[in-house]
Amino acid sequence: MMFPKVEDAHNIFDLRDMAKRRLPKWLFEFVDRGTEDEVALRNNRDAFERIKLRPRTLVDVSERKLDTVVFGKSHSMPIGIAPTGSAGMMWYQGELELARAAKAAGVPFSLATGSITSMEDIAEKVGGTLWMQLYMWARRDLSHQLVRRASAAGFEALLVTVDGVVAGNREYNKHNGYSVPFLYNSRNTMDVLSHPRWLFGVLARYLMNGGMPTRVNFPAELQGKITTAYGGNKHTRSDSLNWDDLKALRDIWPGKLLVKGLLHPDDAAKSVEYGADGIIVSNHGGRNCDAAPAPIDVLPQIVKAVGDRATVLLDSGVRRGSDVVKALALGAKMVLVGRSTLYGTAAAGEAGAARALALYRGEISRAMAQITCNQVSEIGPWNVAYDYGRQNA
Repeated sequence: MMFPKVEDAHNIFDLRDMAKRRLPKWLFEFVDRGTEDEVALRNNRDAFERIKLRPRTLVDVSERKLDTVVFGKSHSMPIGIAPTGSAGMMWYQGELELARAAKAAGVPFSLATGSITSMEDIAEKVGGTLWMQLYMWARRDLSHQLVRRASAAGFEALLVTVDGVVAGNREYNKHNGYSVPFLYNSRNTMDVLSHPRWLFGVLARYLMNGGMPTRVNFPAELQGKITTAYGGNKHTRSDSLNWDDLKALRDIWPGKLLVKGLLHPDDAAKSVEYGADGIIVSNHGGRNCDAAPAPIDVLPQIVKAVGDRATVLLDSGVRRGSDVVKALALGAKMVLVGRSTLYGTAAAGEAGAARALALYRGEISRAMAQITCNQVSEIGPWNVAYDYGRQNA
Protein backbone atom coordinates (compact mmCIF):
# COMPACT_ATOMS: atom_id res chain seq x y z
CA MET A 1 0.00 0.00 0.00
CA MET A 2 1.30 3.43 -0.95
CA PHE A 3 1.08 6.11 1.71
CA PRO A 4 1.12 9.82 0.80
CA LYS A 5 4.17 11.88 1.65
CA VAL A 6 3.84 14.76 4.08
CA GLU A 7 4.62 17.13 1.20
CA ASP A 8 1.33 15.98 -0.33
CA ALA A 9 -0.57 17.59 2.55
CA HIS A 10 -2.01 20.86 1.28
CA ASN A 11 -3.88 21.75 4.46
CA ILE A 12 -4.31 20.60 8.07
CA PHE A 13 -7.19 18.35 7.07
CA ASP A 14 -4.86 16.39 4.78
CA LEU A 15 -2.49 15.89 7.71
CA ARG A 16 -5.44 14.72 9.80
CA ASP A 17 -6.26 12.09 7.17
CA MET A 18 -2.64 10.88 7.21
CA ALA A 19 -2.66 10.66 11.00
CA LYS A 20 -5.94 8.74 10.96
CA ARG A 21 -4.52 6.13 8.60
CA ARG A 22 -1.35 5.66 10.62
CA LEU A 23 -2.64 5.64 14.21
CA PRO A 24 -4.72 3.01 16.01
CA LYS A 25 -8.34 4.14 16.28
CA TRP A 26 -8.23 4.51 20.08
CA LEU A 27 -5.22 6.81 19.88
CA PHE A 28 -6.45 8.87 16.93
CA GLU A 29 -9.84 9.43 18.53
CA PHE A 30 -8.26 10.33 21.86
CA VAL A 31 -6.56 13.20 20.05
CA ASP A 32 -9.22 14.08 17.52
CA ARG A 33 -12.52 13.97 19.36
CA GLY A 34 -14.27 16.04 22.02
CA THR A 35 -16.51 15.09 24.93
CA GLU A 36 -20.07 13.74 25.34
CA ASP A 37 -22.12 14.79 22.26
CA GLU A 38 -19.21 16.86 20.88
CA VAL A 39 -21.32 20.00 20.62
CA ALA A 40 -18.46 22.20 21.78
CA LEU A 41 -16.07 20.55 19.34
CA ARG A 42 -18.35 21.32 16.38
CA ASN A 43 -19.19 24.79 17.65
CA ASN A 44 -15.51 25.74 17.82
CA ARG A 45 -15.31 25.32 14.03
CA ASP A 46 -18.76 26.77 13.34
CA ALA A 47 -17.89 29.92 15.27
CA PHE A 48 -14.78 30.56 13.19
CA GLU A 49 -16.73 29.97 10.00
CA ARG A 50 -19.43 32.47 11.00
CA ILE A 51 -16.81 35.22 11.19
CA LYS A 52 -15.87 36.69 7.81
CA LEU A 53 -12.80 38.57 6.72
CA ARG A 54 -13.41 41.88 4.97
CA PRO A 55 -11.16 41.89 1.88
CA ARG A 56 -9.63 45.17 0.74
CA THR A 57 -7.73 46.02 -2.45
CA LEU A 58 -5.23 48.34 -4.13
CA VAL A 59 -2.67 48.35 -1.32
CA ASP A 60 0.91 47.20 -1.85
CA VAL A 61 1.28 44.06 0.27
CA SER A 62 4.45 42.73 -1.33
CA GLU A 63 6.51 43.21 1.86
CA ARG A 64 4.31 41.30 4.31
CA LYS A 65 5.92 40.20 7.57
CA LEU A 66 4.45 37.76 10.06
CA ASP A 67 6.83 38.56 12.94
CA THR A 68 5.20 39.42 16.23
CA VAL A 69 6.33 40.26 19.76
CA VAL A 70 4.74 38.45 22.70
CA PHE A 71 5.97 38.86 26.28
CA GLY A 72 8.80 41.03 25.02
CA LYS A 73 10.18 38.34 22.71
CA SER A 74 10.04 38.24 18.92
CA HIS A 75 8.48 35.23 17.19
CA SER A 76 8.42 34.47 13.48
CA MET A 77 4.61 34.31 13.36
CA PRO A 78 1.68 34.74 15.76
CA ILE A 79 1.40 31.02 16.52
CA GLY A 80 2.56 28.84 19.40
CA ILE A 81 2.32 25.10 20.08
CA ALA A 82 -0.35 24.34 22.65
CA PRO A 83 0.40 21.75 25.37
CA THR A 84 -0.70 18.28 24.30
CA GLY A 85 0.17 15.26 26.39
CA SER A 86 0.06 12.67 23.61
CA ALA A 87 2.77 13.89 21.22
CA GLY A 88 5.13 11.17 22.44
CA MET A 89 2.66 8.51 21.33
CA MET A 90 2.10 10.05 17.90
CA TRP A 91 5.71 9.35 16.94
CA TYR A 92 8.73 7.88 18.67
CA GLN A 93 9.99 10.66 20.99
CA GLY A 94 7.33 12.85 19.46
CA GLU A 95 7.73 15.66 21.98
CA LEU A 96 11.33 16.15 20.87
CA GLU A 97 10.24 16.06 17.22
CA LEU A 98 7.51 18.64 17.81
CA ALA A 99 9.78 20.88 19.87
CA ARG A 100 12.41 20.82 17.12
CA ALA A 101 9.83 21.82 14.53
CA ALA A 102 8.68 24.70 16.75
CA LYS A 103 12.23 25.93 17.29
CA ALA A 104 13.01 25.78 13.58
CA ALA A 105 9.84 27.73 12.82
CA GLY A 106 10.63 30.34 15.48
CA VAL A 107 7.52 29.77 17.60
CA PRO A 108 6.99 28.80 21.28
CA PHE A 109 6.62 25.16 22.30
CA SER A 110 4.49 24.22 25.32
CA LEU A 111 5.25 20.96 27.14
CA ALA A 112 2.35 19.23 28.88
CA THR A 113 2.55 17.84 32.41
CA GLY A 114 1.57 14.43 31.07
CA SER A 115 4.31 14.28 28.44
CA ILE A 116 6.65 11.29 28.30
CA THR A 117 9.77 13.37 27.57
CA SER A 118 11.24 15.21 30.52
CA MET A 119 11.36 18.96 30.62
CA GLU A 120 15.11 18.73 31.18
CA ASP A 121 15.58 16.71 27.97
CA ILE A 122 13.50 19.17 25.97
CA ALA A 123 15.58 22.08 27.28
CA GLU A 124 18.93 20.34 26.78
CA LYS A 125 18.33 18.63 23.44
CA VAL A 126 16.17 21.25 21.72
CA GLY A 127 15.89 24.60 23.47
CA GLY A 128 14.06 27.47 21.83
CA THR A 129 11.17 29.32 23.46
CA LEU A 130 9.86 26.81 26.00
CA TRP A 131 6.67 27.06 28.03
CA MET A 132 5.47 24.55 30.65
CA GLN A 133 1.86 23.54 31.24
CA LEU A 134 0.70 22.74 34.77
CA TYR A 135 -2.27 20.94 36.27
CA MET A 136 -2.67 21.90 39.90
CA TRP A 137 -2.94 18.61 41.75
CA ALA A 138 -4.76 17.78 44.96
CA ARG A 139 -1.40 17.70 46.71
CA ARG A 140 -0.17 21.21 46.02
CA ASP A 141 3.38 20.36 47.03
CA LEU A 142 3.63 17.94 44.10
CA SER A 143 2.63 20.64 41.63
CA HIS A 144 5.05 23.08 43.20
CA GLN A 145 7.84 20.55 42.72
CA LEU A 146 7.11 20.52 39.00
CA VAL A 147 7.04 24.33 38.88
CA ARG A 148 10.46 24.58 40.47
CA ARG A 149 11.84 21.95 38.09
CA ALA A 150 10.55 23.90 35.10
CA SER A 151 12.14 27.09 36.37
CA ALA A 152 15.47 25.35 36.93
CA ALA A 153 15.32 23.88 33.42
CA GLY A 154 14.94 27.35 31.91
CA PHE A 155 11.29 27.36 30.85
CA GLU A 156 10.11 30.92 30.29
CA ALA A 157 6.38 30.70 30.94
CA LEU A 158 4.05 28.61 33.09
CA LEU A 159 0.62 27.79 31.64
CA VAL A 160 -1.74 26.91 34.49
CA THR A 161 -4.69 24.92 33.16
CA VAL A 162 -7.75 25.76 35.26
CA ASP A 163 -10.56 24.10 33.28
CA GLY A 164 -9.55 20.54 34.11
CA VAL A 165 -10.53 20.19 37.75
CA VAL A 166 -12.72 17.27 36.68
CA ALA A 167 -12.03 15.00 33.74
CA GLY A 168 -14.07 15.36 30.55
CA ASN A 169 -16.66 12.70 29.87
CA ARG A 170 -15.04 11.15 26.80
CA GLU A 171 -17.26 8.15 26.27
CA TYR A 172 -15.59 7.07 23.03
CA ASN A 173 -12.45 6.18 25.00
CA LYS A 174 -14.44 3.51 26.80
CA HIS A 175 -15.91 2.22 23.55
CA ASN A 176 -12.40 1.99 22.09
CA GLY A 177 -10.91 0.21 25.09
CA TYR A 178 -8.69 3.15 26.04
CA SER A 179 -8.01 4.07 29.66
CA VAL A 180 -5.52 5.86 31.89
CA PRO A 181 -3.41 4.03 32.89
CA PHE A 182 -3.29 2.25 29.54
CA LEU A 183 -4.31 -1.39 29.79
CA TYR A 184 -4.19 -4.02 27.07
CA ASN A 185 -7.53 -5.59 26.11
CA SER A 186 -9.02 -7.36 23.12
CA ARG A 187 -10.28 -4.16 21.49
CA ASN A 188 -7.15 -2.04 21.63
CA THR A 189 -4.78 -4.97 20.98
CA MET A 190 -6.46 -5.86 17.68
CA ASP A 191 -6.51 -2.16 16.84
CA VAL A 192 -2.74 -1.91 17.36
CA LEU A 193 -2.03 -5.08 15.35
CA SER A 194 -3.98 -3.65 12.41
CA HIS A 195 -1.68 -0.58 12.35
CA PRO A 196 1.81 -2.08 11.90
CA ARG A 197 3.50 1.22 10.99
CA TRP A 198 2.61 2.64 14.38
CA LEU A 199 3.23 -0.67 16.16
CA PHE A 200 6.78 -1.05 14.84
CA GLY A 201 7.61 2.62 14.38
CA VAL A 202 6.50 3.81 17.81
CA LEU A 203 5.48 1.18 20.35
CA ALA A 204 8.13 -1.40 19.45
CA ARG A 205 10.87 1.25 19.50
CA TYR A 206 9.91 2.23 23.04
CA LEU A 207 9.89 -1.41 24.10
CA MET A 208 13.36 -1.92 22.62
CA ASN A 209 14.72 1.24 24.25
CA GLY A 210 13.79 0.99 27.91
CA GLY A 211 10.25 -0.34 27.81
CA MET A 212 6.90 1.42 27.95
CA PRO A 213 7.14 5.20 28.33
CA THR A 214 7.22 6.77 31.79
CA ARG A 215 5.47 9.81 33.25
CA VAL A 216 8.80 11.53 33.63
CA ASN A 217 7.42 14.97 34.55
CA PHE A 218 5.48 13.65 37.52
CA PRO A 219 7.08 13.86 40.98
CA ALA A 220 9.29 10.89 41.85
CA GLU A 221 6.65 9.18 44.00
CA LEU A 222 4.13 9.19 41.13
CA GLN A 223 6.44 8.37 38.24
CA GLY A 224 5.86 5.05 36.53
CA LYS A 225 5.09 3.45 33.20
CA ILE A 226 1.98 4.63 31.40
CA THR A 227 0.58 1.12 31.98
CA THR A 228 0.83 1.38 35.78
CA ALA A 229 -1.60 3.00 38.19
CA TYR A 230 -0.54 6.20 39.93
CA GLY A 231 -3.51 7.22 42.03
CA GLY A 232 -5.45 8.80 39.18
CA ASN A 233 -7.64 11.76 40.03
CA LYS A 234 -6.90 11.40 43.73
CA HIS A 235 -3.46 12.88 43.11
CA THR A 236 -3.70 14.63 39.75
CA ARG A 237 -7.05 16.40 39.82
CA SER A 238 -8.05 19.08 42.24
CA ASP A 239 -11.64 20.22 42.43
CA SER A 240 -10.61 22.47 45.31
CA LEU A 241 -8.57 24.71 42.98
CA ASN A 242 -9.05 28.37 43.95
CA TRP A 243 -7.59 31.85 43.65
CA ASP A 244 -5.17 31.31 46.52
CA ASP A 245 -3.52 28.62 44.40
CA LEU A 246 -2.88 31.15 41.65
CA LYS A 247 -1.40 33.55 44.17
CA ALA A 248 0.91 30.83 45.49
CA LEU A 249 2.11 30.06 41.97
CA ARG A 250 2.77 33.73 41.36
CA ASP A 251 4.91 33.78 44.50
CA ILE A 252 7.13 30.86 43.41
CA TRP A 253 7.23 31.25 39.62
CA PRO A 254 9.73 33.86 38.35
CA GLY A 255 8.70 33.81 34.68
CA LYS A 256 5.55 34.71 32.80
CA LEU A 257 2.40 33.26 34.36
CA LEU A 258 -0.49 32.39 32.03
CA VAL A 259 -3.93 31.14 33.06
CA LYS A 260 -5.29 28.69 30.50
CA GLY A 261 -8.94 27.72 30.08
CA LEU A 262 -10.84 30.94 30.79
CA LEU A 263 -14.13 31.80 29.10
CA HIS A 264 -15.57 34.49 31.40
CA PRO A 265 -14.36 38.10 31.45
CA ASP A 266 -14.65 38.34 35.24
CA ASP A 267 -12.32 35.36 35.68
CA ALA A 268 -9.86 36.92 33.25
CA ALA A 269 -9.87 40.24 35.08
CA LYS A 270 -9.43 38.54 38.45
CA SER A 271 -6.56 36.43 37.12
CA VAL A 272 -4.72 39.62 36.24
CA GLU A 273 -5.36 40.96 39.74
CA TYR A 274 -3.73 37.81 41.12
CA GLY A 275 -0.62 38.28 39.04
CA ALA A 276 -1.26 36.65 35.67
CA ASP A 277 0.77 38.02 32.78
CA GLY A 278 -1.36 36.28 30.18
CA ILE A 279 -4.82 34.81 29.62
CA ILE A 280 -5.44 31.87 27.29
CA VAL A 281 -9.05 31.89 26.14
CA SER A 282 -9.81 28.20 25.66
CA ASN A 283 -12.45 25.50 26.09
CA HIS A 284 -9.84 22.73 26.06
CA GLY A 285 -10.48 22.05 22.40
CA GLY A 286 -14.04 21.01 23.18
CA ARG A 287 -12.73 18.16 25.35
CA ASN A 288 -14.08 19.07 28.79
CA CYS A 289 -17.39 20.95 29.03
CA ASP A 290 -19.63 20.14 26.07
CA ALA A 291 -21.88 23.12 26.79
CA ALA A 292 -19.02 25.64 26.77
CA PRO A 293 -19.06 28.51 24.26
CA ALA A 294 -16.48 28.76 21.50
CA PRO A 295 -13.45 30.77 22.69
CA ILE A 296 -13.51 32.99 19.58
CA ASP A 297 -17.05 34.08 20.51
CA VAL A 298 -16.07 35.29 24.00
CA LEU A 299 -12.64 36.62 23.04
CA PRO A 300 -13.72 40.27 22.54
CA GLN A 301 -15.33 40.39 26.02
CA ILE A 302 -12.19 39.04 27.65
CA VAL A 303 -9.92 41.41 25.73
CA LYS A 304 -12.09 44.31 26.91
CA ALA A 305 -12.01 43.11 30.53
CA VAL A 306 -8.24 42.68 30.55
CA GLY A 307 -7.29 45.77 28.57
CA ASP A 308 -3.57 46.35 28.36
CA ARG A 309 -2.85 44.77 31.76
CA ALA A 310 -2.12 41.32 30.31
CA THR A 311 -1.57 39.53 27.03
CA VAL A 312 -4.51 37.54 25.65
CA LEU A 313 -3.99 34.34 23.66
CA LEU A 314 -6.52 31.88 22.23
CA ASP A 315 -6.76 28.21 21.36
CA SER A 316 -9.44 25.64 20.37
CA GLY A 317 -10.84 24.98 16.91
CA VAL A 318 -8.04 26.59 14.89
CA ARG A 319 -7.44 24.81 11.57
CA ARG A 320 -6.67 27.57 9.07
CA GLY A 321 -4.42 30.58 8.87
CA SER A 322 -7.55 32.68 8.35
CA ASP A 323 -8.72 31.47 11.80
CA VAL A 324 -5.53 32.88 13.25
CA VAL A 325 -6.10 36.22 11.53
CA LYS A 326 -9.69 36.36 12.81
CA ALA A 327 -8.49 35.79 16.37
CA LEU A 328 -5.85 38.49 16.00
CA ALA A 329 -8.47 40.87 14.64
CA LEU A 330 -10.61 40.29 17.73
CA GLY A 331 -7.77 41.03 20.14
CA ALA A 332 -5.62 37.93 20.62
CA LYS A 333 -1.88 38.52 20.43
CA MET A 334 -1.06 34.89 19.64
CA VAL A 335 -2.95 31.73 18.78
CA LEU A 336 -1.97 28.29 20.10
CA VAL A 337 -2.49 25.21 17.95
CA GLY A 338 -2.63 21.69 19.39
CA ARG A 339 -4.33 19.06 17.26
CA SER A 340 -2.96 20.50 14.00
CA THR A 341 0.67 19.87 14.86
CA LEU A 342 -0.20 16.54 16.50
CA TYR A 343 -1.64 15.41 13.16
CA GLY A 344 1.61 16.44 11.52
CA THR A 345 3.72 14.71 14.15
CA ALA A 346 1.70 11.51 13.72
CA ALA A 347 2.15 11.69 9.95
CA ALA A 348 5.91 12.23 9.82
CA GLY A 349 7.48 13.34 13.11
CA GLU A 350 9.39 16.62 12.93
CA ALA A 351 8.83 16.89 9.18
CA GLY A 352 5.08 16.55 9.63
CA ALA A 353 4.92 19.12 12.42
CA ALA A 354 7.04 21.46 10.30
CA ARG A 355 4.64 20.95 7.42
CA ALA A 356 1.70 21.94 9.63
CA LEU A 357 3.46 25.13 10.70
CA ALA A 358 4.45 25.93 7.12
CA LEU A 359 0.84 25.54 6.02
CA TYR A 360 -0.25 28.00 8.70
CA ARG A 361 2.47 30.44 7.67
CA GLY A 362 1.32 30.41 4.06
CA GLU A 363 -2.34 30.77 4.94
CA ILE A 364 -1.75 33.60 7.41
CA SER A 365 0.34 35.47 4.86
CA ARG A 366 -2.31 34.98 2.20
CA ALA A 367 -5.11 36.19 4.49
CA MET A 368 -3.08 39.25 5.48
CA ALA A 369 -2.68 40.12 1.80
CA GLN A 370 -6.39 39.77 1.22
CA ILE A 371 -7.20 42.27 3.98
CA THR A 372 -4.24 44.51 2.95
CA CYS A 373 -2.19 44.16 6.14
CA ASN A 374 1.60 44.16 5.87
CA GLN A 375 2.23 43.70 9.60
CA VAL A 376 0.53 41.61 12.24
CA SER A 377 0.12 44.78 14.29
CA GLU A 378 -2.10 46.25 11.54
CA ILE A 379 -4.78 43.56 11.98
CA GLY A 380 -7.83 44.78 13.93
CA PRO A 381 -11.61 44.45 14.38
CA TRP A 382 -12.21 46.45 11.20
CA ASN A 383 -10.92 43.43 9.25
CA VAL A 384 -13.76 41.09 10.28
CA ALA A 385 -17.55 40.92 10.28
CA TYR A 386 -19.93 38.39 11.81
CA ASP A 387 -22.52 38.68 9.05
CA TYR A 388 -20.84 40.32 6.13
CA GLY A 389 -23.72 39.93 3.69
CA ARG A 390 -26.39 41.45 5.94
CA GLN A 391 -24.05 44.20 7.14
CA ASN A 392 -23.50 45.33 3.54
CA ALA A 393 -27.00 44.73 2.21
